[in-house]
Amino acid sequence: MVRAIVGANWGDEGKGKITDMFAEQSDIVIRFQGGANAGHTIINEHGRFALHLMPSGVCYDHTTCIIGNGVALDINKFINELEQVKQAGLRPHLLVSERAQILMPYHIKLDEYEEERLGKNAFGSTKSGIAPFFADKYSKIGIQVNELFDEETLRAKLKNICTLKNLTLEHVYHKPLLDEEELFATCMEYKEKIAPYVCDTHQYLSDALKAGKNILLEGQLGTLKDPDFGIYPMVTSSSTLAGYGAVGAGIPPHKIEDIVVVTKAYSSAVGAGEFVSEIFGDEAQELRIHGGDKGEFGATTGRPRRVGWFDCVASRYGIECQGATQVVMTALDCLSYLEEIKVCVGYEIDGKITKDFPTTPALKRAKPVLKTLKGWHCDIRGIRNYDELPQETRDYVEFIEAEMGCNITMVSNGPEREAIIYRNK
Repeated sequence: MVRAIVGANWGDEGKGKITDMFAEQSDIVIRFQGGANAGHTIINEHGRFALHLMPSGVCYDHTTCIIGNGVALDINKFINELEQVKQAGLRPHLLVSERAQILMPYHIKLDEYEEERLGKNAFGSTKSGIAPFFADKYSKIGIQVNELFDEETLRAKLKNICTLKNLTLEHVYHKPLLDEEELFATCMEYKEKIAPYVCDTHQYLSDALKAGKNILLEGQLGTLKDPDFGIYPMVTSSSTLAGYGAVGAGIPPHKIEDIVVVTKAYSSAVGAGEFVSEIFGDEAQELRIHGGDKGEFGATTGRPRRVGWFDCVASRYGIECQGATQVVMTALDCLSYLEEIKVCVGYEIDGKITKDFPTTPALKRAKPVLKTLKGWHCDIRGIRNYDELPQETRDYVEFIEAEMGCNITMVSNGPEREAIIYRNK
């Protein structure tokens, strides 16, 4: 079967742990979108890993890990991350789609220059080159992995790229220009590094589907960072939806049978954009400190994450857009310090209350409608049976489940892989 694991919200939902759990049961794990701009943390018997490009299946000998055609492939980061994984004693079986496109050094520079130009109106980019990369992909001047092995095609493409990019670098950003020969030399280095992993992954997956293999699609970020259905323009540049998994991995859409949507027991986000249930000051800092395994700080940037109360409006919308067949709630233990917990159950916009998630202009005017629930105010880590959780904890989970309209089948109450509670639904 094919299963997708994706985020309901702004990203940072704790997908790494859940993906690691399902990866153990999978023959193939595929990254189908995004790039090295957002990381996820995995903690298991092999150690602690902050992965950015590597699929979560790298921890398992029996799993083949694939970088799909929909990924922005930063080859240097791919190789560096692979070396770190190998240093932990792991020997992953990795394949890279010959149709994946390469994130080039100039993409990173252009990302940095644009954020600098925008100043206070910047997008809050991780400056990993993602937006310029996808702009080039859809402008048809991106470089596919297979083109590294055709020098004539590559040189012609680099000549055109330099002509276009240097106009922007000179007249918009007033920065150093690209050199065609330097770029070609870089591409030849990339070819040598990536050659052992390049594969026709479409055919590989077609054969795997016929053989009845278990395939896991691993998404990055969450619904609200999707360029179509998210908080545009403060979004990422590739689709974060499970539906895109068919495109970014190269499998038929009807093969995706199970869509696991992950949401956190409270809200958090990195970067700019609308966040209706956000909290500030000491209240936010306290939640940030209690949040996650090492607090709410970005795996890629180290930036303090923005935090807030659970947003039922945004989460219900995110779950619907993803087409969830089941929901996993993570980080429930992080709320154990609170005597009372607020939940955002609606938005007030221009004096009217709605439970529907609006477009960005209306979202900017939205104020949270909050409901206060009783906290459990005790440590719940170590509990593995749902019925053994305090009544207040179960009330919290079940209230959110009812608001979202989709079954919460698993609850995470600690960072470790085994810290999971399965619910009989």
